[in-house]
Amino acid sequence: MLKPRSTITRELINLDGLWRFAVENPNVPEPWKGVLGGNLEAAVPSSYNDLFADQKIRDHVGWVWYQRTVRVPRGWTGERVLLRLDAATHEGKVYVDDVLVARHVGGYTPFEADITDHLSPGDEFRLTVGVNNELTSATIPPGSISVSQDGRRQQTYLHDFYNYAGLARSVWLYSKPERHISDITVVTGVIGRTGVIDYSVETSHKTPVRVRVLDAAGHEVSSAEGTQGTLTIEDVSLWRPGVAYLYNLVVELLDGEDVIDSYTEPFGVRTVEVRGTQFLINGEPFYFTGFGKHEDTAVRGKGHDNAYLVHDFQLLDWVGANSFRTSHYPYAEEVLEFADRHGIVVVDETAAVGLNLGVQGGLTGVGPKPTFSPETFNHETQAAHAQHLREVISRDKNHPSVVMWSIANEPASNEDGAREFFEPLVQLARELDPTRPLTYAAVMFATFQNDKIADLFDVLSINRYYGWYIFTGDLQSAEIYLERDLRGWVEAFGKPIMMSEYGADTMPGQHSIWDMPWSEEYQQSFLDMNHRVFDRIDGFVGEHVWNFADFQTSNGIHRVDGNRKGVFSRDRKPKASAHTLRARWTGLNGAKPSVDDTEETEVLENGTTGLDAAPALEGAK
Repeated sequence: MLKPRSTITRELINLDGLWRFAVENPNVPEPWKGVLGGNLEAAVPSSYNDLFADQKIRDHVGWVWYQRTVRVPRGWTGERVLLRLDAATHEGKVYVDDVLVARHVGGYTPFEADITDHLSPGDEFRLTVGVNNELTSATIPPGSISVSQDGRRQQTYLHDFYNYAGLARSVWLYSKPERHISDITVVTGVIGRTGVIDYSVETSHKTPVRVRVLDAAGHEVSSAEGTQGTLTIEDVSLWRPGVAYLYNLVVELLDGEDVIDSYTEPFGVRTVEVRGTQFLINGEPFYFTGFGKHEDTAVRGKGHDNAYLVHDFQLLDWVGANSFRTSHYPYAEEVLEFADRHGIVVVDETAAVGLNLGVQGGLTGVGPKPTFSPETFNHETQAAHAQHLREVISRDKNHPSVVMWSIANEPASNEDGAREFFEPLVQLARELDPTRPLTYAAVMFATFQNDKIADLFDVLSINRYYGWYIFTGDLQSAEIYLERDLRGWVEAFGKPIMMSEYGADTMPGQHSIWDMPWSEEYQQSFLDMNHRVFDRIDGFVGEHVWNFADFQTSNGIHRVDGNRKGVFSRDRKPKASAHTLRARWTGLNGAKPSVDDTEETEVLENGTTGLDAAPALEGAK
């Protein structure tokens, strides 16, 4: 599915703004028929949860309704008219007047409806969108619904971020010709100084196709004809981390000499490869520095905001970060486009977070159920995961900033059934995109000794919290066990390894001269300890701190108004650790820090490589 763009043959109207809003009412079974009752309005894009002062709306489980009127331009006669929703979290239904025109399950990927036959150019119609925030064992991410003794429906989920819902991304009305371009795929390579671009174009009708490559100045540097082929660019300018260069692929459908549809797809020429224990971009070793992030701001929730987009990337540049992971779902397309233009490397992650019932057991003290079973996460869950993979890769496949797919965060990869669940998904991801490496983020329970799926992936991404959930306040013991752990993964699998999460909750303004958890100094010391270990590990290719900024979570006594592991506060003020990271990362330019091998901790000489002596995990990240 191509992102709507304004071209010489296509027009685009943004439908963002204030929409009428209502929570489902059992007394109004078909709210899309007629004007929504009440006087509430909600901003689009934004999550609805924090907009209102009513606790019942914030805690609502089920459907809510958005509505506005839309006028179709008179000039769109003879064109196909489509509605596009960039996301509806987690399920959406779209009505044009009284007619259901689209339904989609999955909260972080786009969907659209061709509404040409339901309206006439120049006419106005009533657009109603229902959004359902329910999570079940057959959704990605998963969850469950229960009913309290007083009859309230309650949502339980297994991820540690707030289940914001609504229309958090833009809504569009756009036109395209009857005969049109349906999809474009761009795969790039480099031979010497020549860029090689394999392209494929899908069209609605069998129609002659012309493709042209324009450089950043708009000059044509290559061209071809046909729905698929290979283009070359002599003396190519590569897309590099920190130094982005984008070309435009202009695809045109022809009727004789006339252009009947035109679409422009930006792309960058770069290669990505895993070789031995190295991660290579354009044939050069790359070392990831950066964060796991969240789409999370006050009031807006997960609502996309261009001001925060710009400011967050400015902070990434200031702190010396060259990359981030889209934890724990695919972000708005505007984020990836910005990364493309500014040379920031992205690990693009699916919304498969929470596929681990062991974490819930660790928090409640109740023995967990098996994660993978007919009664828990099963073939329906796997099918939802597979469909989500298809949609994410289809949406993001042409972004040069995306260098790796992360297909899950902290699954129960140590449990029976994990391989049967994930192996078909890995195979599917490789079929959909054979050009990018695959990874997943390994939970603390999964070790190099018991993990059942690590060999299926190209890069090992490890989430570890030694010094926080384990050995809290004891950074000396944490350093010993962290190094044992990481060396075990390297020796067992011989793959590149990176730390995809490490962090400590920190309250701004909390200070101590001792190693006191929650203090700003402890967060600095915690990071320093991790970095000493990373620098001693061969085959270590990156470090993503958890988290970029504080973010909202569900209620819990182990959370103080959300997760406080941010290096920046939720309103993007730096904690002391931001300066610690800036001192380390600035000037690295994607190269791994070097260290004298003699600095390895002496305790590792005793031959112990396992984690048998580590205490049990006392919480979740």
